[in-house]
Amino acid sequence: MGIAVGILRGGLAELAEYLLAHFVTCLIPAFFIAGGISTFLSQAAILKYFGHGANRWLSYGVASVSGTVLSVCSCTVLPLFAGIYRVGAGLGPAVAFLYSGPAINVLAIVWTARILGFDLGVARAVGAVVFAVVIGMVMARVFCKEEREQANADLAIAAATGGIKGWQSAILLFSLIGILVSLAWGIRIVPEKNIETWALITGVDVAVNPVASSFAGLFLVALAVLLKHWLTREDIMEWLRATWSFFKLVVPWLLGGIFVAGMIGVVLPSEWVVRIVGGNSLPSNFIASFTGMLFYFATLTEVPILRTFMDAGMGKGPALALLLAGPALSLPSILVLRRVMGTRKTVVYAGLSVVMATTTGFIFGLLR
Repeated sequence: MGIAVGILRGGLAELAEYLLAHFVTCLIPAFFIAGGISTFLSQAAILKYFGHGANRWLSYGVASVSGTVLSVCSCTVLPLFAGIYRVGAGLGPAVAFLYSGPAINVLAIVWTARILGFDLGVARAVGAVVFAVVIGMVMARVFCKEEREQANADLAIAAATGGIKGWQSAILLFSLIGILVSLAWGIRIVPEKNIETWALITGVDVAVNPVASSFAGLFLVALAVLLKHWLTREDIMEWLRATWSFFKLVVPWLLGGIFVAGMIGVVLPSEWVVRIVGGNSLPSNFIASFTGMLFYFATLTEVPILRTFMDAGMGKGPALALLLAGPALSLPSILVLRRVMGTRKTVVYAGLSVVMATTTGFIFGLLR
């Protein structure tokens, strides 16, 4: 009975930590951005830069480096991915954006290089960009028949841009992204866990960056002005309805997945993982990447966790494998992706991520 209670507490603690640390500052703004993309961004613009007939180098190039300006995790990027994918982005560029979003934000790369070593920081940055392009292209190739059918359907759908012009939509979305980035960097809510009582949340530590918070305030004021002068009541209601639809699509599966991941964390202690992923064998790299695929890592938290693992004997190869698979995937995100793009595409995406992370980690470990 005590073990069962401990497992449930582990799931609840993980869920509470996510809600406190990320839901308001990251996920809620992301839902509004996704709703704004769906409502205000011209489908013609999406098709031009990310659609099935767009210039391949341009679409994959932009998608693969998009994460450098965002501070999002594998779950926060989901509504953004769903937004551009539903509006008409091709599967390949959309998946490239999905992978790159949480993998290569500038702060994560710098933090990795500072804490884990310059070589791992560079390998993570290069690997994330290459992975985004390769995985996106492979996905587009594997599902090319479905992509062609979707392309024909997109061309038959009239673009819906709401009641504002293209440049106004761009400024509106820029303001929303500014709010997301400023809140993510400006407010850090860190729940304190009591390990002796099965990871029960016992306190909350809030750190506020005054500069980033000031930028968030400026973006909020700018957004209020834009809403007043550019949008009609009908435009705003349509935006809210689109935002709510993404919320209903993502949140139930996301929170359920986080709860399950927290319970798994209690059953599978980190010491076991460290013991298994020492050295640089193919199995150790596979286990590291597969573990990274399942467990949820909030932005930047994977770095101190890996530092602990490496201090206990984890090899650099498995560390890179986890860095490449962990931020881009998690059990919660897999459950949501299955709802957004179907089981087959989700399985292929997760499989490609694990195989490529395993191979890259093994090669990197041999070179080190």
